[in-house]
Amino acid sequence: MSAAWDDPRISRGMAEQLRRRRELLNSGHKSLGWKLAFGGPAALERLRINAPLVGFLMQDALVPSNSTVSIAGWNKPAAEPEITVHLAKDLPAGADRETTRAAIAGLGPAIEVADVDHPSDDVEGTLACDIYQRHVILGCSDPARAGGLLDDLAARVLRNGCEFANITDPQSLQHLTGELIDIVRYTANLLAVFGETLQAGEIIIAGSIIPPIWIVPGEEIVFELAPVDTLSIRFAPPSS
Repeated sequence: MSAAWDDPRISRGMAEQLRRRRELLNSGHKSLGWKLAFGGPAALERLRINAPLVGFLMQDALVPSNSTVSIAGWNKPAAEPEITVHLAKDLPAGADRETTRAAIAGLGPAIEVADVDHPSDDVEGTLACDIYQRHVILGCSDPARAGGLLDDLAARVLRNGCEFANITDPQSLQHLTGELIDIVRYTANLLAVFGETLQAGEIIIAGSIIPPIWIVPGEEIVFELAPVDTLSIRFAPPSS
């Protein structure tokens, strides 16, 4: 199987995306880390790719839990509950599984807020626009999850106070994202091709554990990742 970056759509899209990231860094923005998307079997087949797409996160995308954000004027807003990988060490290309585990300081919850304003079938364009990234809400990192340990994790998602999803099997948390250690290794390998490195202190949000929640103004999403942390985000109601 060819490497993901051998796909010219991915090569061109990543080159443009990372050019934009360097511009942001040069203008004073601070890196937060990276995001993965479209890692589930159906998405891989639909987009004709063999690994998830990778985008970047900046510190100014952070929104505190229990905040209210406006989505006025957005095209197709979505909320995605995800697992966050917190890195304690730089991770070079070619790292084996044990080296990768040793780089992971802990796991925690995240909610990514995205705006699907570009056709996802256009892989190059989707990468170039950083895969719809708008905001991210982060929970605490659980050091008991160092090494990427998923044992005993359970996820529950509430939409407007009603249960929307409930995942009690820890391995099912990876159904739509791919196996956690493998995708961290893949991210390091992909970034190295484009002159970047996974660095200590960065995070990776590993992709939505359920299909995207298409949201409208006035809604609230709560993500419980037991026993680690609970996050919530509200979306401002329509202005009168």
